[in-house]
Amino acid sequence: MNERTKTGLAILQVAAIVGILGDVLLRAMPWGLNVLLFNAAFAGGMIMLLRRHKPEYLTRQTYALFGALVFFSSMFAWSDSIELRLADTLAIIAILSVLFLPRMSVRTQFAGVSHYFIGFVWSGVNAVFTPIALVFADIEWNMIERNGWSKHLFSVLRGIAIVAPILLVFGGLFVAADAVYEGWIERIFNIRPEIVFTHLLLTGVFAWFSAGYLRGVLVGNFAPAETVPNTVVPATDPNLSKVENTRTESVENPSAFPNNLSILEHINISDSPNTAAKTPVTEPKQFEWATFDNTVMPPIFTLGTVEISIILGLTNLLFLSFVIVQVPYLFGGMNLVQATPDFKLADYARRGFGELVTVSALVLPILLASHWLIKRENPFTEKVFRIFAGVQIALLFVIMASAVQRLVLLTGNLGYGLTTIRLYPMIFMIWLAIVFVWFGLTVLRGSRRHFAWGALWSAFVILGVTHVLNPDAFIVKTNIALMHQGREFDAVYNAGLSQDSVPILLSAISELGRKDQCIVRLTLWGRLSSRNEQEEGDLRSWNLSRLKAAPLLIENTKALHYDNASVPHTSECSELSIWRGEEAVP
Repeated sequence: MNERTKTGLAILQVAAIVGILGDVLLRAMPWGLNVLLFNAAFAGGMIMLLRRHKPEYLTRQTYALFGALVFFSSMFAWSDSIELRLADTLAIIAILSVLFLPRMSVRTQFAGVSHYFIGFVWSGVNAVFTPIALVFADIEWNMIERNGWSKHLFSVLRGIAIVAPILLVFGGLFVAADAVYEGWIERIFNIRPEIVFTHLLLTGVFAWFSAGYLRGVLVGNFAPAETVPNTVVPATDPNLSKVENTRTESVENPSAFPNNLSILEHINISDSPNTAAKTPVTEPKQFEWATFDNTVMPPIFTLGTVEISIILGLTNLLFLSFVIVQVPYLFGGMNLVQATPDFKLADYARRGFGELVTVSALVLPILLASHWLIKRENPFTEKVFRIFAGVQIALLFVIMASAVQRLVLLTGNLGYGLTTIRLYPMIFMIWLAIVFVWFGLTVLRGSRRHFAWGALWSAFVILGVTHVLNPDAFIVKTNIALMHQGREFDAVYNAGLSQDSVPILLSAISELGRKDQCIVRLTLWGRLSSRNEQEEGDLRSWNLSRLKAAPLLIENTKALHYDNASVPHTSECSELSIWRGEEAVP
């Protein structure tokens, strides 16, 4: 059995286990501990396969990625925020894409953003399409040794196939003959077909994608199973054969050069073409992802000094025109905004923040793409790019400062409070600022190959810190503080956040106004009453945030119910109860 077949069989075994675990673990909703267990099992299976078949792929960087994979999977058991779960999912997908790069002969720490994107696309293609190649092309089933249980597997399957219709016929007759026996059989085989189908479907989906992904990582261009060495056809003349054999031995082992040959034989050996220096064979250059650059593009698509100057120069002028307008507001603050006629705070803050975040996000891919397309034969073009890109980043930081100021005004004591769609873009801006500093330290200093790896890990660090921040709880805490400063508290929005915010809401519920108390209590009461005990009691759905929130809701059951004496039966509470489909309080 050759190496390709052994690897294919090992992949099938791991994929089958991952498929079963995916069905058993990930069926339980909402997701929590099960995501961590599933991804830890997948990572463990992949590491085991790599140790056996591709140990050169297991570097410090690879182990670090596996650690990050397990970490972000564990965050499903930490936080209940939907936004954080989405970010964790994207981080896991990114890690799986980067883990695919060694298969493409690309070192992960030196890969570029384009390599990451190609790794994502190519890993997805392998996960979807290559299980067919694994089963029908990679594994040579006729080469598998028939020993142990596999020796009798075919006989077992054939016996089951033969006896199945017999059992069905006789079983049907027995069921029809006796009602007690019929009830007994129904109790044993009371299996709903749709449940069986979903189990088989989920197991098959997880096994299929796992097999395809692992096949893409592990199954490369293996050497043929058997290689036939170059042999010299023996001469028909015994004397010539003696000379040829002696010549071959002398070339391979000079110390074995015989001393008992004649002068003519020595001359024949020395002058033989076989002893001449071998002419190196020039093999055609093969494409390598690790050296993927703009030489694969037609020259018309590459950029010279003139193009770079025009593209970045005009962009810088546009940025500068915006910065000139923003400088007075940056230094004038709220007073200048309020003193400007026909200019409302909402127009300044709400309208500008999202657009400036978008501008900041678009600059990075434009700079990376422009730098990648530079013609390398002209070093002056690289210098021009560094100058213009440095100016653009400096202007961008002013624009980002304007965006931050708008957010501060929008969420400050004269603003409208903090929300997820305001907080997460701000966190994204912080990451962008770090990335642009890293861009200047790497790309603009001629070390582009270090940029993507550092940017990736900076994103992982920012996401990890965001989990520690607990965004939903931070939002509620901030809005309650603004309420004490005279701002309106949006009870509907704040009470509708994830379970992460429950402890903060319960601790501050007595500080709210009557209407806000009604809204918060009714919302949390509905969350408690609709809680599915079976799902919450399932260990697979274990989540630390939900675990902390559940007993707090139960302990405050009386305080949450709108029939509590501390909240008079005002018209607001009655209308809210009717709006929620409950019987109004008389």
